[in-house]
Amino acid sequence: MAEDKTEPLNYEQARAELATIVERLEAGGTSLEESLALWERGERLADICQRWLDGARERIDAARQARTES
Repeated sequence: MAEDKTEPLNYEQARAELATIVERLEAGGTSLEESLALWERGERLADICQRWLDGARERIDAARQARTES
């Protein structure tokens, strides 16, 4: 679960890491402090994924709009 602050994650990387975090949290056995750190990282990853999805939706909407205007 390495966090590279110099290179942004793409959607697939963020989603895969988020899935790993969810599995770890669901499995239990982590300390409260580790669980909180995992949760916080998961929230950041979910935000990254949402931004990618929002950007994709905007691109699709723009392409559809351009197609109907031509």
